[in-house]
Amino acid sequence: MQAYPRTILRPRHLTRAAFAPFGEVLDAADPGRAPIAINGGTTLRYDQLARVETDDEGYGAISLFQAHEAVSLPLVIEVMERHPLGSQAFMPLTRCRFVIVVAPAASRQPDPANMQAFVTDGRQGVSYRRGTWHLPLTVLDMAHLLVVDRKGPGCNLNEHVFAPGTGPLLLPHEG
Repeated sequence: MQAYPRTILRPRHLTRAAFAPFGEVLDAADPGRAPIAINGGTTLRYDQLARVETDDEGYGAISLFQAHEAVSLPLVIEVMERHPLGSQAFMPLTRCRFVIVVAPAASRQPDPANMQAFVTDGRQGVSYRRGTWHLPLTVLDMAHLLVVDRKGPGCNLNEHVFAPGTGPLLLPHEG
């Protein structure tokens, strides 16, 4: 484990542009995406909000997560994870704000100097690109979430544990 001096992170509001290097924001309220009327006009479809990535041996799977322990900020980040064989998406089924901390996929381990932090508005979800370092699911409100990720052979989880006293400090969000 490489030790870093403690980094201070303050999450900002999640936007499509700011999150683009790490994945996609899933948000039906996005004014840049026009819905498609289907089912005789009784339903609006917000199409292809994110691409599900898997390696050749894996497949996309849908799961439900029950977030039953909400956190409060500030919070010391002790571990980051990534999924090298596929993307991973989280979409709240009920209003649920969650904190997102990401670092570039290209690095062998997450570098706190390159981390960015966001907080969702309670309706937004995210899809992390394959290999993107991210904080494990960390909710500010208890809820159920729909999760789409890669299943199949091979190890699709890398974890990085920060040396004691060196994990970044996540402060309450801006504004």
